[in-house]
Amino acid sequence: MSLAVAIQMDPIEPIDIEADSTFALALEAQARGHGLYHYLPRDLSFKAGRVIAKARPLTVRRAAGDHADLGAVEAIDLAGLDVVLMRQDPPFDMAYITATHILEHVHPATLVVNDPVNVRNAPEKLFVTHFPELMPPTLITADIAEVKTFRDAHEDIIVKPLYGNGGAGVFHIAPGDENLNALLEMFTQISREPVIVQRYLPEIRQGDRRVILIDGEAAGAINRVPAAGEARSNMHVGGTPLKWEMTPREHEICRTIGPVLREQGLIFVGIDVIGDYLTEINVTSPTGIQEVGRYDGSNLAGRIWDAIERRYQSTRGQPAS
Repeated sequence: MSLAVAIQMDPIEPIDIEADSTFALALEAQARGHGLYHYLPRDLSFKAGRVIAKARPLTVRRAAGDHADLGAVEAIDLAGLDVVLMRQDPPFDMAYITATHILEHVHPATLVVNDPVNVRNAPEKLFVTHFPELMPPTLITADIAEVKTFRDAHEDIIVKPLYGNGGAGVFHIAPGDENLNALLEMFTQISREPVIVQRYLPEIRQGDRRVILIDGEAAGAINRVPAAGEARSNMHVGGTPLKWEMTPREHEICRTIGPVLREQGLIFVGIDVIGDYLTEINVTSPTGIQEVGRYDGSNLAGRIWDAIERRYQSTRGQPAS
């Protein structure tokens, strides 16, 4: 099977090829004989009923600093391609949401991964609320009085923007911390959106696990340990990835959410688990497959492409290989 694949992502030139999941997916697709195109989200247009991307042919190689060649720009009708990987980084803002609406016009005739409708309906910190039995005590509100009541009940809390990403804007408000009012004032001044408040989980000191699910099945995990003096475990703010053997609780979480992910066409998903609690379900541009493979030797990019090819065949009434 040879597929024509467009990757909608941020600029490819500055990525870290040893960590970037999109690069691993591109490399695997190329090895399978799929043709690749690259375009930026701003190069996507809806024009006269068609979805057009100003894209460039792409070839990749695992050579630091020389990892990508981009050809001349072509105006491509995405209806003429087989697969689009929607892989630009959040924030999950109106530009991101608009891109899902535009791509909805070609999906599933052109298979968009992850499904744009369900990506739009599954922002990371809201999707998890559909599984209340798995998550820590949580409040989503713009009501400052409600936040204060929640803090009175749980004392030690985390406050973060509802549509943030990568650990940006995450604050640990410990008992006795006098900054809560000022923090909420800052949030309300810069945004009309609610905040998300959760009970602080001290287990974060032992790490925040990133578990990868592929078409609803658990595929592997790493443990991300925060740096000393840091409440966030995200790797780009100093978190250290470590080898991790999934626990029975993590398998239970995956069995609970997996069928929903599969039904909604969310093929590549990364969840975050602290202690026994599911804290986020990442469907927009999940990461971590290279780190998992580095520890257990797995090729998760290959498994993701197996799932994409099966889904592609099923949308065309062909038997899965």
